Amino acid sequence: MSECSVSMGQAPAAGERLATLFAPRLLDPSSEQILENVLVTVRGERIESVTEGASGPPAAGDPRFHGAPALSIVLPATSTALPGLIDSHTHLLLQPQDVMTSPVLYKSQAFRAIEGVAAARRTVEAGFTTVRDMDSEGAGLADVALRDAINRGIVPGPRMFVAGEALTITGGFMNSLGFSPDITLPDFAITTDSIPAMVAAARRNLKYGVDLIKIYATGSLPQVTPDFEAFWQFSVDEVKAVVAEAARWHKDVAAHAYGGVGARNAILGGVRSIEHGQLFDDEIVALLVDKGVFWCPTMYLYFAEPGLERFGRVFMDAIRARHKKSFQAALKAGVKIAFGTDAGGFDAGANAREFEVMVDYGMTPLDAVRSATIRGAELLRKENDLGAVAPGRLADIIAVDGDPLKDIAALQRVQLVMKGGTVLKNEVAVSTSSASTRTRSPQGEWSR
Repeated sequence: MSECSVSMGQAPAAGERLATLFAPRLLDPSSEQILENVLVTVRGERIESVTEGASGPPAAGDPRFHGAPALSIVLPATSTALPGLIDSHTHLLLQPQDVMTSPVLYKSQAFRAIEGVAAARRTVEAGFTTVRDMDSEGAGLADVALRDAINRGIVPGPRMFVAGEALTITGGFMNSLGFSPDITLPDFAITTDSIPAMVAAARRNLKYGVDLIKIYATGSLPQVTPDFEAFWQFSVDEVKAVVAEAARWHKDVAAHAYGGVGARNAILGGVRSIEHGQLFDDEIVALLVDKGVFWCPTMYLYFAEPGLERFGRVFMDAIRARHKKSFQAALKAGVKIAFGTDAGGFDAGANAREFEVMVDYGMTPLDAVRSATIRGAELLRKENDLGAVAPGRLADIIAVDGDPLKDIAALQRVQLVMKGGTVLKNEVAVSTSSASTRTRSPQGEWSR
């Protein structure tokens, strides 16, 4: 039996939660292998030890727990445990119907926040214990509020890293277009047409507690030309100004960019990641590698978003074909690909469908899992907390029915979700406790 652990000799702090998880298989993205008969011990919100080749869960009264009550979870033989998944591009405040009917005109921000609560729960129950939420899509700073409510335990949901209100330009993407110029309507992002305005908008976001800044470096699908050039919105100097301001606050910048001049300017301007990228060419792929910029492809969206047929079948088929070509070129070149979905454009909770597209386009199942664990943690600069089931990491662990390395769709069959040591979903695991006062709540959490 092999074991990797921190000390288990200390007595638990008062009120500190102890738990064990016994898994017949554990997919370890770090070692790139399946470990068998693994016992994971959790103290508080972090993993204390991971033991391969264990004979089973600890017996009642195990001296390592000093008599403290311990939740013990035993997964069935068909299950595979793995780190909680990271979706690096979501919009929890957006719903699929919002793509067709403007939510800034027909929904209050309060209502959208309530919708976000439901989306957050569906997301975490789908096995995504962490998300990078890539702007509120016109819901103001409701994403900040949702993040804080989750962190305080008011509502269940993933660990959120939020962008607040994104930056765009007048007449560009995320404007409310097609209405009379005689009336003032809210937009989906902050319009900024000069470097001072961009810096001011970034500062306002940062003032209210965002985790990153997002810019729209290119326009949207309707602004793609017939020869598939993406409308660009920010110059290199403008991007550099936003990046420099964010860096003063120790924050990163992400850029929506399909390709072309806009993507090039964003990369040269120093952004941390590029989102979407369906129109990449060889120059952009090479720049991504050279500058070490991450890429979130979000490919399933362009099959699933409502209303795509309004752009024409020939156009959308070409967009999807270009996206596939970009993805395969990036794979070959060694671009740092982080799993991202743009969920919100389709139903939150269906995030794992992205894995199927990635594998269908040539990524190995293991690398697809790594993109949503290790790579996502790197993108967030949270390598010491997220992305692996290892001592000292946050106890974000999920279990699925089957082996994702043989059947990537297994990641859509989530049986167990533990986030920060708290069980948020438990469909099939056998769970026991040495404390008679510990019971399961209707939400699947364990309380005393």
